[in-house]
Amino acid sequence: MKISYKWLKDYINTDLTPQQLEEVLTQTGLEVGGIEEVESIKGGLRGLVIGEVVTCEKHSNSDHLSKTTVNVGSSDLLPIVCGAPNVAAGQKVVVATVGTTLYNGDDEFVIKRAKIRGEESQGMICAEDEIGVGESHDGIMVLPEDSLVGTPASEFFNVESDYAIEIDLTPNRIDGASHIGVARDLAAYLKQEKDISYTKPSVDHFKVDDHSLEIPVEVANPEACPRYSGVTISGVEIKESPDWLQNRLKAIGLSPINNVVDITNYVLFETGQPLHAFDAKEIAGNKVIVKTLSPGTKFVTLDEEERELHEDDLMICNAEEGMCIGGVFGGIKSGVKESTVNIFLESACFDPVFIRKTARRHGLNTDASFRFERGTDPNGVIYALKRAAMLIKEIAGGKISSEIVDIYPNPIDDFKVEVSYANIKRLIGKDLGAERIKLILKGLEIKINEETESGLSLSVPPYRVDVKREADVIEEILRIYGYNNIEIPSLVNASLQYSPLHDPVKIRRVMAETLTAQGFNEIWSNSLTKASYYENGETFNDEHTVKLFNPLSNDLGVMRQTLLFGGLEAIAYNANRQNADLRLYEFGNCYFLNGLELKEDIMKNFREEEHLAIFISGQKEKESWTVPQSESTFFQLKSYAEGLLTKMGLNADKLTTESFSNELISEGIVLSTKNGTRKVAEIGIVHPKLRKQFEIENSVFYADLSMDNIILEQKNNKTLFSELSKYPEVRRDLALLLNKDVQFGQIRDLAFKVEKKLLRSVDLFDVYEGKGVPEGKKSYAVSFTLRDDEKTLKDKQIDKIMQKLIFLFDKELDAKLR
Repeated sequence: MKISYKWLKDYINTDLTPQQLEEVLTQTGLEVGGIEEVESIKGGLRGLVIGEVVTCEKHSNSDHLSKTTVNVGSSDLLPIVCGAPNVAAGQKVVVATVGTTLYNGDDEFVIKRAKIRGEESQGMICAEDEIGVGESHDGIMVLPEDSLVGTPASEFFNVESDYAIEIDLTPNRIDGASHIGVARDLAAYLKQEKDISYTKPSVDHFKVDDHSLEIPVEVANPEACPRYSGVTISGVEIKESPDWLQNRLKAIGLSPINNVVDITNYVLFETGQPLHAFDAKEIAGNKVIVKTLSPGTKFVTLDEEERELHEDDLMICNAEEGMCIGGVFGGIKSGVKESTVNIFLESACFDPVFIRKTARRHGLNTDASFRFERGTDPNGVIYALKRAAMLIKEIAGGKISSEIVDIYPNPIDDFKVEVSYANIKRLIGKDLGAERIKLILKGLEIKINEETESGLSLSVPPYRVDVKREADVIEEILRIYGYNNIEIPSLVNASLQYSPLHDPVKIRRVMAETLTAQGFNEIWSNSLTKASYYENGETFNDEHTVKLFNPLSNDLGVMRQTLLFGGLEAIAYNANRQNADLRLYEFGNCYFLNGLELKEDIMKNFREEEHLAIFISGQKEKESWTVPQSESTFFQLKSYAEGLLTKMGLNADKLTTESFSNELISEGIVLSTKNGTRKVAEIGIVHPKLRKQFEIENSVFYADLSMDNIILEQKNNKTLFSELSKYPEVRRDLALLLNKDVQFGQIRDLAFKVEKKLLRSVDLFDVYEGKGVPEGKKSYAVSFTLRDDEKTLKDKQIDKIMQKLIFLFDKELDAKLR
């Protein structure tokens, strides 16, 4: 979510720079992902000036070009060749001087000194669409006669410069999804050092002008809609918004639409309360009804898509039909249009679970649903309604033509929480003092009902949907105080303890250090993830999913069963930011429900496994003139995974290999212990369909190592030492023509079956399929390393062993020498 620096300063008077704000907000739990300078017109009109066409005559070598001289306030007139049909002497115009960059969407165009049909041109006289101040391209933009020559275009058009602060909101911090919410946190933090507070625009002057457009409201489903309010405004004029309002929306990446819609968006990002404006003419029967419709009902939304409604989709209806999917998306007929004169303005509080399920069913993710899914403030409903109504009356004209309808049968009370000073000190690790604690709580608008020597009795407002326990309140105190302000002790108390021979922590550390040394980066993904990943799965399915009773969002509704999806999210995130060449690994637990019938011993209902996931995608090596570019491969990842297993004592001769595939992995192998009792790793290629779901273009290679089984095998592993042989090794190579279904593991296992004493290693160094190889066949180039630790091998001995190998490969695998 983006916050405008200038917009934020409308609510709090602070001299902090955007960079200082970044540090403060991140420290208080609103992590800043980045800061970007934005301008109301792209490029800020730099290099453009107001000029006057002094002379204008037809180009000697063209029927449609004109040769002009233009005064831009410098000592010399600029010769400019212009192709516009309306250019004439005496006009005041916008001139792009040499070196100016003009923007057309993402494309850039630099004005250069040029010769056009033999005539010199030192600039460009611009049309309004060429500089981003309008859409017309019929001719050059002609300015009023009193325009001052030499004035920078940025001053003439009042270009605003601002900073967009990108905040990476966590699902529990929906209170920060508005400028006022951010200002409240900022004021609470700064208040510790100086007297500062944030201010909300007053709505005290809200008044009803007449009662000419009363529209009654009925809420048929109060469970899904705890509070619904509305008011009518008649006689509005739909037009463009004023510059200040458009600039505010542009600063956070929104495109202005019209004054009424822009005001609802403005109040949404100001207060965090979504609003919707209906064309009153479309409210058939002059009544608004909040209810669900029959399953299968067809409804066309604003994006012109026809959707089939579910029986639990909450709808805002008139007396005849649905007008809007409540809290999610408007209908195509009831929205504000150029012809709209009277509007019904809605402000409501919807149940997060209803909204979340509806948004998920229809694949919709809007600014409104984003907030309703996480929980909005029921106490802010009327304030936002009044604020928007007053702005509409001020900007679009009209009169407030009804009393506010407010249906709120069961008001939501503040959360009552008891917190003790002793627990605050214990969990934070520092005594903050009672006065500072109370100052922070008041800054967060948490009411102190009673204070005793041991603690406080508090009322937490509903805007903080996640602060309901003592630990939650303590976390609020800590984040506003500042995590960085908790000193690290100068002394660390430690005690000696027995460490088992095969320490899991040490094993993880060795594996992590090995991967990091090979160019991998460690990632951490959330153990809470999307239920949709497992809803229709075969390998990981809904039956074994551990679900949360009251998830904060649909994106964090279940416990993960695999590290694959979190890794793919990280790959997609990086690839979208021009970082597609990746080597990643993650240690993490996966969680499973053992069965649908829950047992009395709750621990028997669930299973927890630790895994190590390894991912490779993109180019094999960083681009360099010394290394040719090549894509990562399955075998590259296989070598890394097997190298880790070897380091853990699980050599190839201790493992069996089988191929597999499923809906997640298109091709892969499973490595298990020789007795088949434990699966230690799966290595494969992520299925193209799954990559497409995450919008990943490059192939992704994935290895899943079972840490639990690797640690168990480590207990049985014995490190053996042997003297280095003084006799040389001998290598022999075979080029084998094989059926495509034959795996290298079969060749290796057969080779060691033939020769156990002298054969030291078997390696595959080339695979070929193509010209000269029959269809259904492939060529493997395999090397065999032999050594006798007691004497030097002789050629006859070596040849005898190789003949045995060739015979067995032919007999067992139908392998032929090439």
